[in-house]
Amino acid sequence: MRRPRLGHPLRRLSLRTRLLCLAATLVAVGLLVAGVVVGLALHGYLQDRVDERLAVTGHIAARAPEPSGSGGQQGKRTLSLLGDTVIAYLAPDGSVRRAIDTGTAPPGGGPDLPPLDTAAVMAHGGRPFTVPARYGDHPWRVIALARPGRGTFGRAPGGASAQDDAARGNAARGNAARGNDAAGSVVIAMSLEEVDRTVAKTRAISLTAGLVLLAVLTAAGWIAVRSGLRPLTRIEETAAAIAAGDLSRRVPELAGPRTEVGSLTASLNQMLAQIDAAFRGRAEAEARMRRFFADAGHELRTPLAGIKGHTDLYRMGALPTTSDIDQTMDRIAAESTRLARLVEDMLLLDRLDEAADPSGAGPGFGLALAPMDLRTLAADALRDVRALDAERAVTLTGPGGGRPGSAPALADEARLRQVVTNLVGNAVTHTPADAPIRIGVGTVGGHAVLEVADQGPGLTAEQRRRVFDRFFRVDGSRSRTAGGGSGLGLAIAHALVTAHGGRLELDAAPGAGCTFRVLLPEADE
Repeated sequence: MRRPRLGHPLRRLSLRTRLLCLAATLVAVGLLVAGVVVGLALHGYLQDRVDERLAVTGHIAARAPEPSGSGGQQGKRTLSLLGDTVIAYLAPDGSVRRAIDTGTAPPGGGPDLPPLDTAAVMAHGGRPFTVPARYGDHPWRVIALARPGRGTFGRAPGGASAQDDAARGNAARGNAARGNDAAGSVVIAMSLEEVDRTVAKTRAISLTAGLVLLAVLTAAGWIAVRSGLRPLTRIEETAAAIAAGDLSRRVPELAGPRTEVGSLTASLNQMLAQIDAAFRGRAEAEARMRRFFADAGHELRTPLAGIKGHTDLYRMGALPTTSDIDQTMDRIAAESTRLARLVEDMLLLDRLDEAADPSGAGPGFGLALAPMDLRTLAADALRDVRALDAERAVTLTGPGGGRPGSAPALADEARLRQVVTNLVGNAVTHTPADAPIRIGVGTVGGHAVLEVADQGPGLTAEQRRRVFDRFFRVDGSRSRTAGGGSGLGLAIAHALVTAHGGRLELDAAPGAGCTFRVLLPEADE
């Protein structure tokens, strides 16, 4: 037999593990995104601070006079720095004219500046830009600003007045006096090494804190998931116990009834109760069926054995006279009648069972319903008792005593007469000859009532529970002496009353007699 394919590898993991992996992944992604956003925001903030410093320093340096010194020595040197800031004065062609030098080598060899002639400086528009270091990994932030000079004061296109020429000449002579012999620009560069170091340190701290937080949250998540899925574990244990045969197990209520787990627990317990009841009912039905077949087999075997025995006597010639043959035929006829009655009773019970099938699969039991008064059956029952036992004391009263009353009902008189006959026969057969019998008839609580009460030995609790079972007899024997029946009379009476939509009740106690009470819905007269 081929095993079913599991599909994705995650399906091989338990639900607890998958939930934990999903939660840990979401937390890790969240921490990573937060770290990236914080790093970028911090880098942008620190770079803006550097840009502000560059702007302030650049405007000051652009308006201040160039520092004096030997131009040849300054031109041979590389860029110098003031702390981590480089200030360089450039000629219009972009060559370094002078630079501030503190004698300290800049990080990474200083900024690797692109050509910054006058046109390139004007193209940057005074906005900071980033350049790499010459020999390192740390970038530099640079701003280039044009300085006023002789080139700045050139003749305007289209001509100008003599006064403007004089003014520009005076300015040029002033610049020359201060050592500014040609127009140029100033470049301010600040290293971003400290910015990168701060951002890297922040990212390292964020990564360490994130890993620690992820580990703590994973451990807490494991505990939370394990606690949250504990009801499912209990359900699994209960299902395993039920599969092993313990149908009495139930899922413990570990959550409120309005929660998902509580609702699932209640539904499962209700389902388990129904399954348990179904299995118990099936077991009881099987036990009753086995008992029924055993009793039915014995009931059928007894008359058949009698018929076969008398037939064998006739075949063997053991009946020499006509009188013996007549007696044997009478016995065979009696046993046949008894066998036919037993088969008819069993068939009647089978039809009543089909009519009472909850699934509605049965064809139903036909009843010839018609308006009637149970006083007719009560009067006939009184005469039946006197016919069966003329010495028996019998009275006709109302339900529980008093005067008999009208009891209108919609019923099948022939079937109800069969019920009353069984009840009367049961009372006469199973009580002493001196025990009086009472027939009661009337209405109680919207029901037409007919009851047969005796003052015999009564019944125990176990006997009351089984008195309407098929083939049940109080004495527990299979003897048919003393007028014993087959044990189907009360079962048939109970089934017929139920088919009428009524009920057959029994009040009995040891030593206090029995009262069988038929209750049918009262009909309008």
